[in-house]
Amino acid sequence: MASVDDNFKNILKKVDQLRADKSFDLSLDEDLSLAVMNLISLEEHFFFTSQKTGKNTYLDLLNQTRAIRKDLLGRLVDSHEGETWCITKHLLAATMRLMEVGTKLQTAQKPAEAEAMFATAYRIYTMFWALRLKLIDLKGVTKKPEVNTSWSYEDIVSKLVDCCKE
Repeated sequence: MASVDDNFKNILKKVDQLRADKSFDLSLDEDLSLAVMNLISLEEHFFFTSQKTGKNTYLDLLNQTRAIRKDLLGRLVDSHEGETWCITKHLLAATMRLMEVGTKLQTAQKPAEAEAMFATAYRIYTMFWALRLKLIDLKGVTKKPEVNTSWSYEDIVSKLVDCCKE
């Protein structure tokens, strides 16, 4: 069994390989992940609107939106095992909701609570990227390993994903 240090070295090796692959556009994938978040949110709104209005036409729109979301998520998560498809979908959905809660807390003049929500949203978003980029192997994982380094998944993803690089 590999040591924690060996596992972390393998993660860093994967990061270096991803950064060296110039055909791999993470900013494009970041934009796509945000689009998927919004589509998930639209699915929720179409559902609640159908229930509040009693109009099933909103469920038809939900189904159309879901089909688009499934296609786009498939571009981000090309192969999956177990429930990683659903995990990635729910990580993106949770990220979007926590971002919205943070924004509402800002509007309510609660900056410390908003900041906490934003930090949690980003931590969840980096879990999505760790799965998406296969930086972590979920086979047999029962808890987050202790790593003898100051780098977190957030740090790794921040170094990889930069939407401002053109």
